[in-house]
Amino acid sequence: MHQVAAPSPPRRLRADAARNQQRIVAAARELFADRGLEITLDDVAERAGVGVGTVYRRFSNKRELIAEVFEQNMRDFAVAAEQAARHGDPWLGLVEFFQYACEHLACNRGFSEVMLELHDESERFAHLRDRITPTIAAIVDRARVAGVLQPEIEPSDFLALVHMVDAVAEFANPVNPDVWQRYAAIVLNGVRAGEVTRIELPVGPLREQDFEQAKLHACTDRRR
Repeated sequence: MHQVAAPSPPRRLRADAARNQQRIVAAARELFADRGLEITLDDVAERAGVGVGTVYRRFSNKRELIAEVFEQNMRDFAVAAEQAARHGDPWLGLVEFFQYACEHLACNRGFSEVMLELHDESERFAHLRDRITPTIAAIVDRARVAGVLQPEIEPSDFLALVHMVDAVAEFANPVNPDVWQRYAAIVLNGVRAGEVTRIELPVGPLREQDFEQAKLHACTDRRR
């Protein structure tokens, strides 16, 4: 009598592979944020709790993993923008997204490095840019129409201001990694209009010795 073969395990293995990929990408996101692009696939495997061979089966080289991490970051950015554009209060929607964008850059050391690394793969991420750009415009337009944002402010100003805060964050990170929050609040207070309540500055300013130490760190990094 012909026996029916036992069910083969590919489905379970596919599920295991998907879970491993999620763990690998999550580990890579943490490491890129903390240490930038100097990490290796061995570092990722250790953080993810998988063998190095498992990482190489999913990503043949670090560049492939970098692209996957960047795409996930961009998707998260798009979701945050869309949530802000639907916020019931146009000013709070803009504030929350501006703070999210500033934190995303300030606390993610590898993000700017990744953008430079992947400059020749821009077409891969075009659909996400096409999703994010009009959403930021909608956030800014809603706040302007509501009279809570200075009428001269344009969507491109929004992105420029985010990068201004990020420049302060990068400079001050060795001595005060949280001080970017102060300058994000100052920027928001500067672009507001109408009777919107001013945002309280959440942390104190950089001290003179902080500036000197930060400049020393910056000079040391340039010499490397």
